[in-house]
Amino acid sequence: MKAILEFNLPEDQDDFESASQGYKWWSVAWDMDQWLRNQIKYAPDGMTDDELKAFEECRAQLRELIDEYNLNLDK
Repeated sequence: MKAILEFNLPEDQDDFESASQGYKWWSVAWDMDQWLRNQIKYAPDGMTDDELKAFEECRAQLRELIDEYNLNLDK
């Protein structure tokens, strides 16, 4: 099976850029999720409960947004 995306350039330039850079956006979301995970999992002893909770809430929000758009971070 093949899928072909076709754009009329230059009028569809924004749509073309969005489609062609999708993997970069996935990479940003993946890297942010992993960074947040590491902040939570390897929290230093000096991290306050409020700071830890903020990281947990940020990661939960990121995951919720990904889910709302029917996306996932699994390859």
